[in-house]
Amino acid sequence: MESPHGAAVAADGFGLKGPRGWAFRGVGIEAAPGSLVAIEGPSGSGRTCLLLALTGRMRPSEGRAEVGGLELPRRMAAVRRISALGPVPGVSDLDPALTVAEHLRERALLQRRFDGSLRALLRPRAERAAKARGRVDRALEMAGLDMATLPKQERTAVRDLERLEELRLSVALALIGRPRLLAVDDMDLKLSDADRAEAWALLRTVAGGGTTVLAVCSQAPQDATVVRTTPAQAGDGPGAAGAPAEKSSPMPGTTRAATADGSAEVADAAAGTPGAAAVAQAQAGDAGEPAEATHAAEAMPRGDHKDTTEEGAADALAETGRA
Repeated sequence: MESPHGAAVAADGFGLKGPRGWAFRGVGIEAAPGSLVAIEGPSGSGRTCLLLALTGRMRPSEGRAEVGGLELPRRMAAVRRISALGPVPGVSDLDPALTVAEHLRERALLQRRFDGSLRALLRPRAERAAKARGRVDRALEMAGLDMATLPKQERTAVRDLERLEELRLSVALALIGRPRLLAVDDMDLKLSDADRAEAWALLRTVAGGGTTVLAVCSQAPQDATVVRTTPAQAGDGPGAAGAPAEKSSPMPGTTRAATADGSAEVADAAAGTPGAAAVAQAQAGDAGEPAEATHAAEAMPRGDHKDTTEEGAADALAETGRA
């Protein structure tokens, strides 16, 4: 399988406002293809909203951004096609009752259903199956997930995986679609120091293979391009500025100042329900792309939504990997 070419990420004055105020505002990013970009900040500082906005899952309110040369918010559907979500709580959760093999098989089927050309669908079944196995094997290798080390090998249920193993599985599922941009939320949550180092090594491997990586974290490594978000401050105005972003290594890309002036992150609002919070803050995406269903159900195409609607926001956030 060819190494995917990463998507450059650029933003200036990028912001998203919901009913509770600004989730983030004034964000500036310049990251080259294949960069490892860490979105660093405390919980509630707009990190997840920024991650979802940069992958075309939430509609920004102001500023400009481009992902792989595709302008946001005008080309949100196109950005969703070239990006993939790893673990994002409340958006792309794994089913704890399914096994590792079932998750992989389901994602391969979805990929073939929604991303296959007519020519590919007309190829012999054995050839298509071999290609799908090759994609899965390559994704597992990139994610560093060795099923032989799991308690029941490929028959291990997600509920029995360690936190780092679950992260590797989520990344592998996202990589099956060969995205140009990979987004990972809360990547260092509930990890020991040793596991955190392994998790960052995993994301460096993905970035080194050519895929741009956006990772939300509480503490960024020194070799990442860093975008910092800060909690809302009373009286913050349009020109408010947050802590300057830093880049302390030769990784490609540079980052300018970033701030988050809002009060709510996806996981923190609307009666504790992540989906409800996302609906409250998101605005609908653009032209209708089929969103992936969580368990191999065929997704219905979305219409062209220009206004803020619960239906459009829920559709934009219902994806498990790539739309």
